[in-house]
Amino acid sequence: MIQNRDIIVIGIQPWDIEIGSNCKNIAMEFARRNRVLYVNTPLDRVSMYKEKNTLKIQHRIKVQKGLVPDLVKLEHNLWNLNPLGIVESINWVKSPWLYDLLNKRNNRIFAKAILKAIKTLEFKDYILFNDSSMFQGFYMKEFLKPSTYVYYMRDYLTKNPYWRKQGVRLEPQLICKADVVVNNSTLYTNYGKQFNKHSYMVGQGCDVSLFNDVDREIVAADDLTNIPSPIIGYVGFLSSRRLDVQLIAHIARQRPMWSIVLVGPEDDVFKASDLHSIPNVHFLGSRDSSVLPNYIKGFDICMNPQIVNDATIGNYPRKIDEYLAMGKPTIATVTEAMEYFRKFTYLGSNHDNYIYLIEKALNENSPEKQQERRTFALSHTWENNVLEIYKAIESVAASK
Repeated sequence: MIQNRDIIVIGIQPWDIEIGSNCKNIAMEFARRNRVLYVNTPLDRVSMYKEKNTLKIQHRIKVQKGLVPDLVKLEHNLWNLNPLGIVESINWVKSPWLYDLLNKRNNRIFAKAILKAIKTLEFKDYILFNDSSMFQGFYMKEFLKPSTYVYYMRDYLTKNPYWRKQGVRLEPQLICKADVVVNNSTLYTNYGKQFNKHSYMVGQGCDVSLFNDVDREIVAADDLTNIPSPIIGYVGFLSSRRLDVQLIAHIARQRPMWSIVLVGPEDDVFKASDLHSIPNVHFLGSRDSSVLPNYIKGFDICMNPQIVNDATIGNYPRKIDEYLAMGKPTIATVTEAMEYFRKFTYLGSNHDNYIYLIEKALNENSPEKQQERRTFALSHTWENNVLEIYKAIESVAASK
């Protein structure tokens, strides 16, 4: 347990991001026992002009003009900083030497704003936690001189064209000079170990309270009533980049007595797919996240039929925790990230293997297995996730 410390959090997601954020959840958990400064990404010149009509950028511009404060207290022990100073957009630069020179200048501007806030808050002996910011965080160890520099890797960003351009070269260097690297996937942990022996798997925090059907009554959704059992279901965005359309079609055609239920918005590939012509495949459309537990409640089997690619191979699938929190038998495509769930899920390696495992899951389901799944998923709290991060930090501190 780390407590009564000062922690600075930087990353690739600002506090006012519209979607959920691992980094924000971690920062709030840090703040339960420590003072935390959450630093937004610095304002870059291209965004300032291209997105000047958005509320977010308008607020950033007001900060630069001194019309609103740059440092705001959000709650007890937690502050948010919109850093003063505008950085240049340099991803277009091809020369590594020139890029590094300009990036160091950007880092210096960014660090100056953070140091000002550090002085105001009287932070001392602070920990710096960097959520995947491989460019803007590259020189922060040198400029901020934290007692411990933690690099948090939770996505294969270098597979994305924007990050790949300079990240393939820079991220290994940043991992190397970090004091400790924490990861939410065994794939990322093993990648980090290539450059830093202090690379640790810390798991993932999730808020699965919405899916806890032991502490509150959850009733199956009404529109599942007339769909024949067994129901093999999926909830979430139906993205052909992440889900195997042909696998879903194979299951439906090979087992016409099963009902395949898909809950969520479709991308263009799904909309145009043959799945819509298969009688036992049911598209229920987009549903509010608050009622997703009602659909999972009505499933006999939950599935996550992923394609294995750069987008899926290492990502921690929160969806699996949601399925398991409701005790549901769950089948998913085997990936390195899914190995973490092997004891509590059925991992399919090909189309026919999926059918075999679904049949196996239907036959083996029991109250004892349901409880084991619930216990496992409900242990993945943000508190437990941050405790693992603390352990990693403390182990490195002990080795020093």
